[in-house]
Amino acid sequence: MEEEILALLKQKKKGLAFHQIAGALRVHGRDQTKLRRALKVLEGRGTVLQKKDAYYAPQDKAVIRGEFLPSSRGFGFIRRSGGGGEDIFVPARFTLGALAGDIVEVLVKEKGKIGKPEGRVTRIIKKARLTVLGVYQEHYGRPMILPFDSASAEALPLASRGMARIAPGMIIEAERDTLAVRNVFGFPEEPGVDLQVVIRRFNLATRFSDEAQAEAARASRKTTAKDREGRKDYRRWTTVTIDGESAQDFDDAVSIRRLPSGNYLLGVHIADVSHYVRPGSALDKDALARATSVYLPEFTIPMLPEELSNDICSLRGRQVRLTVSVLLEIDVQGRVVKADFHPSLIKTAERMTYTSVFKIFQGDEAEIARYKKLIPDFLLMRELAAILRRRREAQGSLNFDLLEPELIYREGTLHRVAAFEANEAHHLIEEFMVLANEAVAAQLSRKGVPAMYRVHPPPALADIAELRELLEHFGIMLPKAEKVTSRDLQRVIKEVEGKPDEKVIQSRVLRALRLAVYAPENTGHYGLAKKDYTHFTSPIRRYPDLIVHRALKASLAREKWQIPGLEALALHCSDQERKADGAEKELVEWRIFRLLKTRLGDEFTGVIVDITKAGVLVELDDFFVDGLIAYADLGGDYYRQKSARTLVGRRSGRTFELGQKITVVLAAVDPQARRMTLVPAPHR
Repeated sequence: MEEEILALLKQKKKGLAFHQIAGALRVHGRDQTKLRRALKVLEGRGTVLQKKDAYYAPQDKAVIRGEFLPSSRGFGFIRRSGGGGEDIFVPARFTLGALAGDIVEVLVKEKGKIGKPEGRVTRIIKKARLTVLGVYQEHYGRPMILPFDSASAEALPLASRGMARIAPGMIIEAERDTLAVRNVFGFPEEPGVDLQVVIRRFNLATRFSDEAQAEAARASRKTTAKDREGRKDYRRWTTVTIDGESAQDFDDAVSIRRLPSGNYLLGVHIADVSHYVRPGSALDKDALARATSVYLPEFTIPMLPEELSNDICSLRGRQVRLTVSVLLEIDVQGRVVKADFHPSLIKTAERMTYTSVFKIFQGDEAEIARYKKLIPDFLLMRELAAILRRRREAQGSLNFDLLEPELIYREGTLHRVAAFEANEAHHLIEEFMVLANEAVAAQLSRKGVPAMYRVHPPPALADIAELRELLEHFGIMLPKAEKVTSRDLQRVIKEVEGKPDEKVIQSRVLRALRLAVYAPENTGHYGLAKKDYTHFTSPIRRYPDLIVHRALKASLAREKWQIPGLEALALHCSDQERKADGAEKELVEWRIFRLLKTRLGDEFTGVIVDITKAGVLVELDDFFVDGLIAYADLGGDYYRQKSARTLVGRRSGRTFELGQKITVVLAAVDPQARRMTLVPAPHR
């Protein structure tokens, strides 16, 4: 009835009286009581307004369903169902107690205060979790829980402590409806508590079904004559894997040859997971539910049981493995002149690491002597990768060589945070994988085969206009928003390379871009400047790649291939990817903030990365996390915002600018909330 009322009132812009609504909807007798009740509910949500005797539906607002995504600062966003349109900003006071992942109804104004969609949650349709996680507190002896995922900062009264022994400060889990304590994790500083909490908070599955484990145990560890049927044999080719030192799931191997024409013949050989994981099997159902492996600090949650991910499917050194190969003939300009695809058989010559290959490129004599027979291939790969990178950049592809935090442990305890930077060997493999993904996408698209693509929509004009205005502050000019291309953004990235403002500007360019997602339509990849793109090269750890393998193999065998519900499947895989990234980010930051808590009162250098209503955000050098300097702590002055990027003291004239280096003192840290308070260091 509520949807019928809204649809009617949207049509009647001048509004309708109660009897007119009842007549139009043919509501009579006792049912009119239900109609009055429905109108009251809609009024309470703000989706219907009553003026005198008439009811109206606000014409500049719409009711939309979507998923609630909370921020760590109270407010949240709604990701629209179906994935269309911009995310909707929801202020903290309008979240209605929604938690992460809840499907909600939101009253939206498409152009809010800053010209972007803004709304308020009017109804929680489906709860993502039946429990709530938070910190146990006691208020005058009454047990309370301060939820993690609520936009509200208020604690909720628990039904009781139950039989559990709980002390204030412990992290607990309670039933969402009854608020009865279900689980006690312990204090945040205790070993393993953070990992358990993050796993539960993001609903990460850590156990496979009994049926899936039984199927994995039955999978043959030997390749039979039947397995080899219809496969090209590359066991005599010099093929290598290049991965990190601690990697176990080797999805991809590469080989290279120089052809008599002078062209390169690049082989990208990917584990044939689809041979072992059949549609509808228990393994397939578990893999689909997870959709991705999750890589947490010192703990991996694989998409497939370890019998497959670390053994049978993994392209281990000097072992025969089933693969799907992409053979690409590439000319000296980096153009693919021929592409072949087929199921195959390989036996890798060596399991290489990025570190070893990079040492070879740097001329390390010991490493060169150790892998003497492979050196010509590595140098040829290096030559080709450089050509491919130049060509990709010329097409407008964006390369963000951002440093990432690497947690360094000593005897099980976090010792320090290091900056992890991809080296030339990482870039080499990246170029080869991007090229293979593009070739497979082009093949499937050309053949009209239903598949899942990796798409990256162009940025919204409003976001580019905001970026353009910000860049002017740094003396960098962009064309008008509607004329900005990826080449323009690439120029910005190159222009600030190695400069003090590099981190701030790169992060702002990234913020202006939309997220790459999975979709059944091949609409291109803006960030890579590719017309055709998919994910094919990591089927051990990504379900979309497994789907693409099945589609490609069906096409090669000239079999009919259909996959029902592909759009919903793409949305699910995108959601799971975002969830995995969120879990990793949260646990890494939690541990970094916990390390910083041991250094309260210390001075740090950092850079101003944002100026907000609450104060100045400063990212600490070498720690990859930011903290807030409240306006009250900036010093005995009144600061006005000269622009969105500059604060100026009215009396002192002291300025704080985006990108400015600053020395701060760490005043307070809340590791589980991933927040810290900073104050400017005293002048010396």
